[in-house]
This record gives sequence, structure tokens and C-alpha cells, in this order.
Amino acid sequence: MATYPHLISDFLSFVKINSRSDETSTTIPSSPRETAFLQQLMTKLTDLGLSDVEQDAQSAYVFATVPANTDRPVKTLGFISHIDTADFNAENIQPQIVENYDGHSVIKLGTSGYDLDPKVFANLKNYTGHTLITTDGNTLLGADDKAGVAEIISVAEYLLAHPEVKHGKIRLGFGPDEEIGTGADHFNVPAFGADYAYTVDGGPLGELEYETFNAAQAEVSFTGVNVHPAEAKDIMINALQLAVDFQNGLPAQEVPEHTSGREGFYHLLALDGTVDNAKMTYIIRDHDRAKFEDRKKTFQAVADHLNAQFDVERVHVNMKDQYYNMREIIEKDMTVVELAKQSMEKLGIKPVIYPVRGGTDGSKISFMGLPTPNLFAGGENMHGRFEYVSEQVMAKAVDVVLQIITDNAQQTK
Repeated sequence: MATYPHLISDFLSFVKINSRSDETSTTIPSSPRETAFLQQLMTKLTDLGLSDVEQDAQSAYVFATVPANTDRPVKTLGFISHIDTADFNAENIQPQIVENYDGHSVIKLGTSGYDLDPKVFANLKNYTGHTLITTDGNTLLGADDKAGVAEIISVAEYLLAHPEVKHGKIRLGFGPDEEIGTGADHFNVPAFGADYAYTVDGGPLGELEYETFNAAQAEVSFTGVNVHPAEAKDIMINALQLAVDFQNGLPAQEVPEHTSGREGFYHLLALDGTVDNAKMTYIIRDHDRAKFEDRKKTFQAVADHLNAQFDVERVHVNMKDQYYNMREIIEKDMTVVELAKQSMEKLGIKPVIYPVRGGTDGSKISFMGLPTPNLFAGGENMHGRFEYVSEQVMAKAVDVVLQIITDNAQQTK
């Protein structure tokens, strides 16, 4: 079995660097922290001996190439991961190493008072005998998606060190701002130059995802009339009450905490306001495009119903689509999925294929003309202090990518 000598050391060094994205920013990347990390990554890729290492001016993605070492006309594959971390403390990350985990013990997260308890996190039982990397309870870990970054780099390092492994041209992409939903907005498909691509940004062993939500975000603002409560009768219009009425106008059970599988939802993310003015932020999700469009109509209809009670518009909806279900694109040519499925099966890994209750950069990139499903990277409990990853699963992710590359080289373009 292949070994990857720098996979874990790279990962540990990457996660200790704060590269959290900033949702309030309008720059690309959204944070100077990301810019600094991408610059360090360029240096590392150059030092490894990769070709065409550059930062794309349009997207801020760092691209690099492992040149083909076969004369056969095979498709160019791309592998993509993101370098930013989610909206949780990412300063002073101190990973813990738990060797030969027994599958049932509680793992204390440093001295934080938090722990990983198999009674709460049942997936821990899947990692008997594994070496786990956890947080110390004060930060997230950053396996989403620095596990993917480290795995892709290990793939490149392995191919450069083993020219006997024949392969076509391989393109690598490392991008910012996935966690705030803007990273792939400017992805430069022509500059990347792949026929098919994969994001290496999934969770546990075997995940292979090519179906995501259709997604929209909505800002709803409410304009009230604030007067002294003693004189309020027939004059006051409470913006906070309008916000409550709006929320109550949506289907009560169609929320994340009551839905699963392909069931869509309305999710209230934030509420802020006074009697005078209030604002709510929602996300709207559904796997089915027609149902997604109906959800947006329902959302607007609630606002229209409330506005009909007044002489002026007091409920304002600003709604925008974020991404669409990449299955619409990928199912037209399932080659990229079948290739990954076949490669996993050759390695004795059962593909776990299910509709993602979320999105990936591949959602947007697929609609730009580059079919891009998602492969597992190994992380569990992502976006918080209970995040962890298995060293063995990370190595298997590298195995899968290498197998995909090898199998692709046996096919004619």
C-alpha cells in the first residue's frame, strides 16, 4: 500500500494557520489571512516541482499542473479544494492526536471542558483502531477543507516521485471563500483547463456526491411606526411584530430541524430590530428545481399578504439565488461519477452516494461547464469545536484520487 510521508505533517501545519473567510468583506479573497495562506501555498507547490503555479487574477484561485507522462490522448482531470475555514474560532488552533482509538472511550478536548462522547457522536464507533486528529475544544479544526488541500498535494507529490504511474495532465485548484458561498463565483474554467473535475471536500469515507440543494438567500426588512406606547392605538406599527407575523406565515414544519433527505426548507438565520425597523435573513433550499421556485413564490406571497394590510409597502424582500443542484448538469454525462465509483470499488471502498443537504463549489463550477462532483476528504462534525478527522481515512482519500487518475489514463479521450 502506498504511503504519503507528508500528508499529516502538511495537514497539521495548514490547520494551524488562520485562514478564516469574512462574510462582511467585498474583496477577493475576503480576508488578508486567505491571501497570505494562498501565497504560502504557491511557494510550497513551486518547491515541490509542480508546473504552471500561478494565482488566477479573476478568481484568486491558485492553479498548478502535474504534467502528463503518457502519450495516450486522455482527459485532463482537475482536483479542487478550498483553503478558508468556517464561521467559528480559527485562532490558535492546537490539534490533538489520539492514537489507536478504541471506538468507545470519551475523548477529552484539551482542558476546555468539552469532549467527544460516542453517546452523542455515534460515528466515533467507525474509527476503532484509527489515529484521530481532534481540536482542543476551543477552535474548529479546519479539516474542512485543509484535509482536501493536504490530500491533493500528497497526490501531486506521489505522482512526481513515481513516474512509473502513467497519467494524463492533472490540474490542481486551491480557492478562497467557499464557506461564505462566494469562492466559486469567479472560477476561471478556461484557465483551469480540465475536462472533468472533483472537489475533495466531503466528509466520511466513501462519500461521492453529485446532487446538491438549489439555494437562495433572502433579506427581509420591515418598516414600522414607533410612537409612545401610551398613544400607540391605531398609530403604532411594530416592525418586530411584522417580523413575527412573517415567520408565522411560512410553513412551520418546513425547517431544517424537521426535514431530511430531499425535503426542502426555509431557515431563519438572523433576526435583528426594534419597533421602528427590523431585518431577517433566510436561506431557502430544495433539491427539486420546480419546488425551489415554488418556495420562493411562497416566500414572496407572505410578504405580499402582509403589505396588503397597509397603504404603503412595509415588508421588503431582497432575494437572490446562490447556486443550483449540480445533478442537472452531471446527469447528462455520468462519466465523471462512474469513474470515481469504479475507482472506490477497486479499492474496496463502498461509494456512499446521497443528495447533499448543502452545496459545494462544484455546484457553481458544474453550471459553468465543468462537471465537478464531490469526493470525501475525511472530516466529521465540521464547522465547530467537535470536528475531527482520521489519518487513515485521509490516506484513503489520496488512494482514491490516485486510482481515479490511473483509471482515467486507461481511457481514450
